Amino acid sequence: WGFFQVVNHGVPTSTQNRIRAGTHQFFNQDAEAKKEYFRAEPMSKVVYTSNYGLYTAPVAYWSDVILFNMAPEPLEPEQIPACIRENVQDFSEEISKVGGLMLELLSEALGLAVNHLKEEMGCAEGMGLACNYYPHCPQPKLALGITHHTDIGFITILSQDHVGGLQVVHRGHWVNVPPVLEALVVNIGDMLQLISNDKFKSVEHRVIVNNLEPRVSTICSFGNGFTLKSRMYGPIKELLSEENPPIYREIFIEEFFFKSYKKGFDGNSYLPQLKL
Repeated sequence: WGFFQVVNHGVPTSTQNRIRAGTHQFFNQDAEAKKEYFRAEPMSKVVYTSNYGLYTAPVAYWSDVILFNMAPEPLEPEQIPACIRENVQDFSEEISKVGGLMLELLSEALGLAVNHLKEEMGCAEGMGLACNYYPHCPQPKLALGITHHTDIGFITILSQDHVGGLQVVHRGHWVNVPPVLEALVVNIGDMLQLISNDKFKSVEHRVIVNNLEPRVSTICSFGNGFTLKSRMYGPIKELLSEENPPIYREIFIEEFFFKSYKKGFDGNSYLPQLKL
């Protein structure tokens, strides 16, 4: 599947509720209050945009997003909008712990030392946190919250509200990911598929919209190549053998991110370009 849901993860329900409330508060402000955070480039420390990917995506999106590049260089508190500042800081602190734990468990699943992905490979060093707002849509069959795509980084952790709308591809069909109370959704990114040599798969997903009520979600992406120092990544040597030769060539992480971003959300991962 490339996706799974996690409960008993340690992130307080109150922390999740506050980040959702803060997301509503930020996006319900007038345009004048939000425009100072508007940016077009994903490498900025704070990026607010409406219809993300307007110039690179094949369709228009019925969504707004504000992105915070939280690590490896921490944000100054005053860089975060006041109405959501404390909520972002608290959620980021809690979700980073979950991300580290997920990487440890995934390391063990690959038969590696528990800290291999997190420390040896640096998969938790760059972290981007995005608050997404999907307004209710009068004609939902004519729009998408975000079109089908794969995530670029190592892993993504999602906290979603009760509304629903996330779908993943499974055996050629779109499958709903129903919200589970207090659960977090974890999915594999392209970079983890690369270094695991296809042991883990990055799966296409999308968000559909509805005409009844807005949806908010918060995602945390680990392995943000827009902010990390230059490093070459390829299939992990310990996973390779004569029976399991490397599938992909090595690539600098920032090159992979910029080429993936330049390509846009067209439903196709950049990974096939790296196949040997």
